[in-house]
Amino acid sequence: MFLAAGVAIIILDITMLKKSVVFVPVLAIALTIAWLPFWLDVFAENRRQKELESRFPDFVRNLTGAIKSGMPAAQAVIQVADTDYGALTPHVKKLSNQLEWSIPFHKAFYNFGKETENPVIRRAIATMIQSEQAGGNIEDVLISITDSLIQIKKIKEERKANIHAQVMQSYIIFFVFLGIMVLIQNLLIPYMSNIGGGETGLTLSNQASGGINLEAHRDLTSGLKHSLIMMTLGFILTTLAQRIAGGVVG
Repeated sequence: MFLAAGVAIIILDITMLKKSVVFVPVLAIALTIAWLPFWLDVFAENRRQKELESRFPDFVRNLTGAIKSGMPAAQAVIQVADTDYGALTPHVKKLSNQLEWSIPFHKAFYNFGKETENPVIRRAIATMIQSEQAGGNIEDVLISITDSLIQIKKIKEERKANIHAQVMQSYIIFFVFLGIMVLIQNLLIPYMSNIGGGETGLTLSNQASGGINLEAHRDLTSGLKHSLIMMTLGFILTTLAQRIAGGVVG
């Protein structure tokens, strides 16, 4: 649907707005709409992975409690699988089913971690398996894992708060630069729009967008989202301002 809408807008733009000042900005909007599903999928998966990480400690905590009550580890997993863990629930259900089908405990957990495709969960499960195979008590191992995951969550929340402030500052700087570029193009030196003013504007907007810390939440997609927003807005606004300035000079 988005691809069809993007193509339709491009066709209308070429046939009806080719000589208009909004020709290039509308073209950029059409391309953005056309590839929007890809980015929506990327960001949706990013949100899913964050939810998996946030709900995994709840699962481990419930599992630890069940084992403390005297249940065997496999039976404890089956017992706590009825709890709602959000995005993690289907994976927990599958883990429970594998244990009910007498798949070995370690293999079932290995499959569980692999299918979540989450590095934090995979590392936690690998640690659990290795510790138990080395003779560690499963209950103590799970308690240690829970404590570690809680600490990681706290650190990430603190980092998220710090990054949020940096993101807001970057947006402010970006729009200040963008405003300056538009004023220069339209009021001070409109004649430069035909000899490189647009290129200068794009360079500055790209520099402003580079202010986003791509290590936000320790993944690229969080920073990429803001960079895409800034680059798209910068391209559309500076191109539109350049064409308006060119029209005034003409």
